Amino acid sequence: MLGALITADYAAGVVAFAAVLAVLYKKSSLTNGKNALPFPPGPPARWFWSNALPSVNIARELTNLVREYGPVVSLRQGSQVIIVIGSVEAATTIMEIEGRSLVDRPPSIAAGEMLSNGMRILMARSGERFRRLRKAVHTHLQPKAAEAYKDMQHDNARKFILDILNDPRNHQKHAAGYSTSVILRVTYGKSTPTAYTDPEVVRIYKVLHHFDLVMRPGAYLVDRVPLLRYLPGYGRQLAEWHDEELSLYRHQLLRVQNEIEQNKAGPSFTKTLLENTEDHQLAMDEMGYLAGTLFGAGADTAIQTSAGITTAIMAAACYPLAQAKLHEELDMVVGSDRAPIFEDSSSLPQLRAFLLEALRWRPVIPIGFPHRATQDIIWQGHCIPEGAMVYGCHWAICRDPIAFPDPEKFDPQRWLDSEGRLKDDMKSFTFGFGRRVCPGRHLAENSMYIALALIFWSFRFDQRPDAPINTQATPFEIDVIPRIEVERLREMMADESMY
Repeated sequence: MLGALITADYAAGVVAFAAVLAVLYKKSSLTNGKNALPFPPGPPARWFWSNALPSVNIARELTNLVREYGPVVSLRQGSQVIIVIGSVEAATTIMEIEGRSLVDRPPSIAAGEMLSNGMRILMARSGERFRRLRKAVHTHLQPKAAEAYKDMQHDNARKFILDILNDPRNHQKHAAGYSTSVILRVTYGKSTPTAYTDPEVVRIYKVLHHFDLVMRPGAYLVDRVPLLRYLPGYGRQLAEWHDEELSLYRHQLLRVQNEIEQNKAGPSFTKTLLENTEDHQLAMDEMGYLAGTLFGAGADTAIQTSAGITTAIMAAACYPLAQAKLHEELDMVVGSDRAPIFEDSSSLPQLRAFLLEALRWRPVIPIGFPHRATQDIIWQGHCIPEGAMVYGCHWAICRDPIAFPDPEKFDPQRWLDSEGRLKDDMKSFTFGFGRRVCPGRHLAENSMYIALALIFWSFRFDQRPDAPINTQATPFEIDVIPRIEVERLREMMADESMY
């Protein structure tokens, strides 16, 4: 009897202790002990071994949380605070105006340290190495530097049109080939007639696939339990993948170095790095990784570029009236005697609005990359605490009903004022936020502009009655109808003198 009472008391004590812990845990998840301001609202906290982020349909689920709790949502996973930003106003205030406090990336043991050895600029923590890497990238990809690649982009865009003419069914594959060809030339000065089957490109994309696998939220327990990295045998696969990508990046760097020594190197980012080692003070492996991960970031940008082009084609087929406005503008500004060129850009606001709306309608990186707050950020009576992981959720931001009324509707006119000019007060965050904005954005914008200008000048895209488009999925089938007589279009795309 006494034993039973003791057991009962013990059990009651355990339950009471657990209840107290739960109350304290819940309380700590709602307020910041430093200044007593509450965290932004959000769902109940989870223990550290549970993943606070949704495991499937992440962007849409985060958007649902924004609709439920407000434009800034806090999630808790143990002691880790995760902030999700889901409106244009909040993104502008927190991630742009307060951008200095969000330059850092969260600690990433699997992807940032074990796979990349701290040399991948996308994952680099703020500090001296990041500043050197960032300076080297921005020096050679700023708007003025991006001008040097326009002729090459135009050449590849004309080939893209010929590829669609020859094989319209595989328009998405041709978009990927176009984008990859551009970034391959920019990074390594290499040309290839079939970028998506070139052995070196295939090898690079294999490395990028590994990185994507490691980057998935919750993919590696070591990011939550750092001591696991010292467990014998743990991380063997990550070590193998690191050796594989470092070997690849060294090979590409040495290839360009040999071409420089033989006076055979064409202009490229890697060539510029090797010729300016004293300015940026990067070691050989850092240069190899920077160029390689620039290709990776560029490949991601290429993926963004090809996805943006594909989304624009999908939108044109689904919204024929919007497409007709594009054709009307192109016919008026360019005509049929010549094809569009870069200098036409300022005279084609409908085209630029169509692209902006396509990137808003179906953002190509739905949740974005995580930032880390390096100090407390106060927003509307709430505290985003130092150390918080902060996501600017593109999908949610692009569905902000205040900035974009009727957000599910594809409407390029929302980007134009009453006189048909692009609005100055409309925000687009396609390429990221603050000081972590994609360094290749100017290159990507130029690639998308010239490709879409030529595509919509050359073709009309219609839905097929027997294959209606599901706007939530790819690939999709369409009818591609040339707007220029086919043989003349071939001649114009092949003849450089037409420009």
